[in-house]
Amino acid sequence: MLRLATLTSLLALAAAAAMAEDIKVGVSPGEHAEIMEEVAKVAAPMGLNIDVVEFSDYVIPNTALADGDIEANSFQHVPYLDNQMKDRGFDLVVVGTTITTPMGIYSDKIDDLATLDDGAKVAIPNDPTNGGRALLLLQDLGLVTLTEGTGLVPSPLDIAENPKGLKFLELDAAQLPRTLADADIAIINTNYAIASGLSPKDDAIAMEKAENPYVNVIVVRKGDEDQPWVKTLVDAYHSDEVKAFIDNSYQGAVITSW
Repeated sequence: MLRLATLTSLLALAAAAAMAEDIKVGVSPGEHAEIMEEVAKVAAPMGLNIDVVEFSDYVIPNTALADGDIEANSFQHVPYLDNQMKDRGFDLVVVGTTITTPMGIYSDKIDDLATLDDGAKVAIPNDPTNGGRALLLLQDLGLVTLTEGTGLVPSPLDIAENPKGLKFLELDAAQLPRTLADADIAIINTNYAIASGLSPKDDAIAMEKAENPYVNVIVVRKGDEDQPWVKTLVDAYHSDEVKAFIDNSYQGAVITSW
C-alpha cells in the first residue's frame, strides 16, 4: 500500500511537471529583480516556472517583450509604458499592478535641501517620464515652478521659475548613483538606489509621496492577457508570501499595490 501511494505521488508530481509552463520575465536590477525571484518561488508549485531576466536600463525590457524574447516584464509605471508605446509603437498591455517605489533625492554633499547652494548641479533621469517625475518632485518641494499644463512629463525647458538657478544634468537613470561625487543632488529611482547600496529610508534627504501616479505594473504582449499563465503570474505576485517579503525587506521604501 505504501509503495502504491508513493508511486501515485510520484506520478502526480511528474504529471504536474509535465504540465508546467516556462516563461521569461524581464526586470530591472534591485527590488524588481529581488521581488520577482520570490514570485518565482511561489509560482513554481502553481505550475509556472519563471526565468527572471535582468536588464540594465529602462528601454530594452519593452523591446525584448515586443520582440518575443520574454513573455512579460515587471519594472515600469504606467506613464512610462504609455510614453514608450506612443514613441515606439509597442502593442503591450497591463495585466496587474505591483509596487510603488517613491523616488528619492540623494547627496554626498548636503543633508538638508535648505542648504542647497544657488547654481547647484541636479542630476535627473534623461527619459521623459522619470525626468518629469523628478521635476515634479522638485516642484512639490518648492525648488522650482513648472509651466502650467505640462502634465506628468515636463522637461527642464518647462521650468517657469528656478529661484536658485539650479543646473540640470540629464543622465541615464541607472548611472545616477555614480553622479553623487560630482552633482550636488541626484534624484534616483528606488531600484537603482537599492542596487547601488543606498537605503531610501536612511540615505534619502527627501522622498516622493507614496500617493502618486507611478504604481508599477506587470506587462505582456497584447493578445496574451487571457493566457492561463498570466493569471498565475499575477496571483503569485499578489500572494501573502510576496507581500510579507516586500514589507520585511524594504521597511516602507517599497509599497505594495494590493
